[in-house]
Amino acid sequence: MVRIRQHLERPRLDDVAGGVTRELERLDLGRTIKPGQSVALTAGSRGIANIPVVLRAVVAHLKRLGAVPFIVPAMGSHGGATAEGQAAVLRSYGITEDFVGCPIKAGMDVIDVGPTPEGYPVYLDRIASTADHIGVVARVKPHTGYHGRIESGLLKMMMIGLGKHVGALAAHRVLLEEPYEPFVTAIGTTMLAKAPIAFGLAVVENAADETALARGALPAEFLDTEVELLTIARHLLPKLPLRRSDLVILDEIGKDISGSGMDTNVVGRKRAFREMPTPPDLPHTRRIHVRGLSAKTHGNATGIGLADFTLTRVVKALDYKATTINCLTAGYPEGAFLPVHFDTDREVIDAALKIIGTRDAEDARIIHVRNTLQVEEAVVSEACLVDPSKQTTWDVLTEPAPLTFDAAGFLSPI
Repeated sequence: MVRIRQHLERPRLDDVAGGVTRELERLDLGRTIKPGQSVALTAGSRGIANIPVVLRAVVAHLKRLGAVPFIVPAMGSHGGATAEGQAAVLRSYGITEDFVGCPIKAGMDVIDVGPTPEGYPVYLDRIASTADHIGVVARVKPHTGYHGRIESGLLKMMMIGLGKHVGALAAHRVLLEEPYEPFVTAIGTTMLAKAPIAFGLAVVENAADETALARGALPAEFLDTEVELLTIARHLLPKLPLRRSDLVILDEIGKDISGSGMDTNVVGRKRAFREMPTPPDLPHTRRIHVRGLSAKTHGNATGIGLADFTLTRVVKALDYKATTINCLTAGYPEGAFLPVHFDTDREVIDAALKIIGTRDAEDARIIHVRNTLQVEEAVVSEACLVDPSKQTTWDVLTEPAPLTFDAAGFLSPI
């Protein structure tokens, strides 16, 4: 095994607060948001880079306009589908009233603002609906289950985030039978027409989990902005060193890392839905081993079912109720399925390397990273250095050394 550092493209917005402010100033929001009016801002369940700073900058700008902003937790079933749990998720990301400078108002009730012309139901967070205006703050990036011009971003935040648990359940039921892009577009169009959406603020991250850019959008610009930013986000997505691997070892998965615990755009195994095109150049990983859960996922192990192996300590640590609520809401019970688990990494790797096909164990393409957001540094087997499926370039930081375990049989984390 050798440690490598990948050369990943990483354009970065160094002054995040300043970049957000410039984008909001460009929108000239004072034309529609008047002094004394309230503005509900969305804060989701993903671990978005610099999200407390982003929200604080939005709040400060609205206050300079004389508006009265507040934040609503905009998430479907995360936080155990409770108001208290969702507020706790925001606190774990550093989104507190003291830091962002405005109240945080959490609730699970919704109002019905639909249906769409096609008959799809549309729901809106009741607390957000009481505001004079709503500002949609979201990250644009490739979705872990869907592929198209629109994936995860402003429209999805309105559909799932502002729809809360009720909206998420309704949306995912439809998505079991209908294609994603026309559905999310229909929901978004109806929400923009019937809810007081005043603006959007979208961020894109680079391959090193840093803020690459921020972009403001007026309601009429949401769709075109998403299409443009998704192309950028897809180009900047983190990548494993190889497109094809025999064993990927992840130190952690979690909802703060990806909605599916691990980003399927990085490791492959992206779910196929009805009438969806297959994503081009999707990576292929024969076996996946998950070693732990992130602290900020609060025991939610959604996506553990994507793995082939895990540690017994992970199974004991996960919050099964929170995990199943999340997976069932998404119409994806398989996401909560438990992989084969052993007490130690040594046992897992012994088992995994016996079922990687015709390759001998010493020729296995093994990639060990912290998680699917942080892949810049990795420990890889020598076979990776000469494999033709490489999709990045890298520097080799160490001399080759045997795969080693501590006295208890565990690997060292990245």
